[in-house]
Amino acid sequence: MPVITVRIGKGRPAETKRAAARAITDAAVATLGVKREWVTVLFEEYDRENWATGGELHIDKFGHGFGTGGSKDS
Repeated sequence: MPVITVRIGKGRPAETKRAAARAITDAAVATLGVKREWVTVLFEEYDRENWATGGELHIDKFGHGFGTGGSKDS
């Protein structure tokens, strides 16, 4: 029974996470040969002020709206 953890910044809408869970589950079923009902997907969400890449906090590097549909999305 695979358990797949996805670590993302907080703020994405539930529909986005639903779509991701479906896609991840489909990929696990296709590649691991397991039953769909055996696949668990966990979303761990982090505040951007608690996440840094390259020594820079994400709120400083990308802004508050990044990844949430805000104006700074890439």
